[in-house]
Amino acid sequence: MAVRSAMHQAGAAALGELLRFPPPPADQRTHPCICGQQAHYKDLRSKPILTAVGKLEVSRPYYLCPHCHTGQFPADVELDIEDTELSPGVRRMQAVVGQEAPFDHGRQQMKLLAGLEVTTKSVERTAEAIGGNIAAREWAEIGRAVQLDLPIVVGKPIPILYIQMDGTGVPAVKKETVGRPGKIEGQPSHTREVKLGCVFTQTACDEEGYPIRDPDSTTYTGAIETAEEFGKRIYVEAWKRGWSHAEKKVVMGDGAEWIWNLADQHFPGAEQIVDLYHARQHLWDLARRLHPNDEAGQRVWMKVHQRRLLDRGKIEKLVVALRSTASSNPEVIEKIRTEAAYFERNAVRMRYPQFRRQHLFVGSGVIEAGCKTVIGSRLKQSGMFWTVRGANAIIALRCCHLNGRFEDYWEARRAA
Repeated sequence: MAVRSAMHQAGAAALGELLRFPPPPADQRTHPCICGQQAHYKDLRSKPILTAVGKLEVSRPYYLCPHCHTGQFPADVELDIEDTELSPGVRRMQAVVGQEAPFDHGRQQMKLLAGLEVTTKSVERTAEAIGGNIAAREWAEIGRAVQLDLPIVVGKPIPILYIQMDGTGVPAVKKETVGRPGKIEGQPSHTREVKLGCVFTQTACDEEGYPIRDPDSTTYTGAIETAEEFGKRIYVEAWKRGWSHAEKKVVMGDGAEWIWNLADQHFPGAEQIVDLYHARQHLWDLARRLHPNDEAGQRVWMKVHQRRLLDRGKIEKLVVALRSTASSNPEVIEKIRTEAAYFERNAVRMRYPQFRRQHLFVGSGVIEAGCKTVIGSRLKQSGMFWTVRGANAIIALRCCHLNGRFEDYWEARRAA
């Protein structure tokens, strides 16, 4: 650590010398101003900057417009340090640690691993600013998609491309949940729903015919937004992943109506599959209502309705069986009616033997795991409460990093 500190001091001294700009030549002492006039060189001014090798002073020319009295430092724009005392390298570090863990933990990581002293608030502001910039770029891309101005994606045909969608709540500050009903009737909501989608590919199956997800093929996208907005988002992600040249296309979800509305609107012709394990959970919930405190009775009931009907794709018979189930409890009767309608509505999406013969996935475990790793592990920790803006910034940053696109973003940002 002592050697590293000494090397950082030497590096900062050398870098500081490189960043001491000389006065501009006599014939280059004006610079265009935003008002349309010319700003004139006044003098050299210093600014402290925290870099990857420590603190240093940047000395650069200062220009002042005599017409609008606006001052400017062109070198700050060139070095990407305008309105900040953090170098691009430090801000990049803060973005990476900020999307990975709580902001204070990120501050500690920077001190331990890079020897840099920053505040928790600095990590938060930088991570959210960069995440917000990523989100803005994504919306610009979505806007082009709406105008049908998408780049042509070239590459080999993709045997099977999957889209999975789900929603998960994140704790929100009070102002973000005003007027929103909670899960318990009469209670206010304490969360906002993040709609998360993932795209992955499959090219093979194992010796027993079960599908195998291609390694490192999963990418994510998500935000706290309306279903309509999310539909455009997931469409752009699917297009970038090669939707146009996929030989077989599959959309999977848990049965929520908004998922299938988006599938019909943005992915017509795709195979639609309801997650088998979610469908089973619907039956288990009903079994517990019908046979409370009777696990043996629940298992017997499930054996008939799950193994003989649901798992075999005999959904019409399952609906008839459910509607024939008798109960004297009005709440249970309503539950039976609701579940029968659920299965009837999703019958064509539950032909599981047919899907298995095509060696397709029948479970949406990828997106469920994504809700935990992408959203839960970062935004749902104890004591966290988010604004929509802050949560969306971190979600955009986190998805960009997990998708392996952060370096591409940073290069594009620097080039811009």
